[in-house]
Amino acid sequence: MMDAKSFLDELLQTGRDMAAKGQASVEKALDIEEPGEKRDATLSGIKTGAIAAGVMALLLGTSTGRRATTSALKLGSLAAVGGIAWQAYKNWSADNNTAAQTESSQAIGHLNTDEANNRSLILLKAMIAAAKADGHIDDMEMADIQKQVTELGLTGDIAGFVQNEIASPSSLEELAKLSDSPETGAEIYLISSILINKENELERAYLDALAAALELPDALLIELEKAKADALAKTE
Repeated sequence: MMDAKSFLDELLQTGRDMAAKGQASVEKALDIEEPGEKRDATLSGIKTGAIAAGVMALLLGTSTGRRATTSALKLGSLAAVGGIAWQAYKNWSADNNTAAQTESSQAIGHLNTDEANNRSLILLKAMIAAAKADGHIDDMEMADIQKQVTELGLTGDIAGFVQNEIASPSSLEELAKLSDSPETGAEIYLISSILINKENELERAYLDALAAALELPDALLIELEKAKADALAKTE
């Protein structure tokens, strides 16, 4: 089974680096080196990072570079995403006296290995679906993705998963079915928002529709946005 948790964490860290370094790093990620010994040495030394950089660059899109500057990318780790969602969930549940009904709910950082891996697969599905929300990955770009996945050495379960999800991303209904608690839904929503540009009408509508599909209460959404803003303020 693929180590989805480690790959997702690497993906988020790559996003943070791209947000800090800007468009140049995105373009470099898509062309690490020309084929040859130098490129092979690069990939063997930082293979997971190189793969994550390539996948993140493809999800962000390089035609305008607008996504690379998305502030939410600065969250930069699975622990941060899980912690923000968990804090927002706890605040919401305390205010609404729902904690006793959801004692089994846990943040991804508190799950055992198998459960964390399964949750990470769900969050990867959510990220890829959000990245395609504005339809910026067309057939030509999809062909490029197939090429890049191969050239970056992304093989086996991870390759199949990424390619399949990009080719046919999970629907809102499918993501909602994968959410087994408000806290899980909070993580799905939060990690989706990382790749969303709210100034883009299609993307903003997607995020709103996702919240509705997950049946997240308005009060929880407010807590999520507040917790995210507080976390991002600490990165400045």
